[in-house]
Amino acid sequence: MTEPRDREPLSAWHRLADTAVLLDGFHALKHALRFHAEVPVAVTTDRTAALALADELAPDVRETLDVLLAEVPEAAYRALVARPHPTGVAALAVRPSRDANLRALARMPRTAPVVVLDQPRNLGNAGAVIRLAAGFGATGVVTTGTLDPWHPTVVRGGAGLHFATAVERVAVAELPSGPVFALDPEGADIRELKLPDDAVLAFGSERSGLSGELRGRVDHLVSLPMRAQVSSYNLATSVAMALFHWSAS
Repeated sequence: MTEPRDREPLSAWHRLADTAVLLDGFHALKHALRFHAEVPVAVTTDRTAALALADELAPDVRETLDVLLAEVPEAAYRALVARPHPTGVAALAVRPSRDANLRALARMPRTAPVVVLDQPRNLGNAGAVIRLAAGFGATGVVTTGTLDPWHPTVVRGGAGLHFATAVERVAVAELPSGPVFALDPEGADIRELKLPDDAVLAFGSERSGLSGELRGRVDHLVSLPMRAQVSSYNLATSVAMALFHWSAS
């Protein structure tokens, strides 16, 4: 017996959900499609509204969305996602191959740095960093420690831009090659040096800074300008400042 048309996307969703990447909201789906993510299923509570958004904000993927988006009842949509997005859009994407990402990170010569988050703790901050790295055209973002950079909350914070750069979790011993520039209050003022394109830019955790293991890999300690008595910057802010300095050098 043929399954009713309005049940097909829901069945596909439940079949794929355990292994796929959740794209939470219109903008995450838009970005994933722009950077060639494989998206087997996408749902919305209002096709007309979603396609109107595409007309306004993403005409380059409007045709793809027209084919891909399936309208489902709001109750069904809310059962699929833990935090329903205001746009009423969600999708599942195939996670890029780890081997392919590692090859992209290892490829030399590089034309843009790799960002390393050393034992990060905050999922939202990690997502914001990935969004920044994609915007600056960084080669990739790697994390050490236990945080999964493909956690749904990280992907939400990254607005689907995980597909625009190479994102993986690695051990410190597996960091990509290249000179390691680590941000540290005791380092040389970043304004006094040029960051090379093959730099590995390392940032410590929001609370405890760089781990001892990563410190053992550092070639250069660098610091960001900061007013006296200000204790620190947000992690994503620090990454943005460092990447901007690299891009402007």
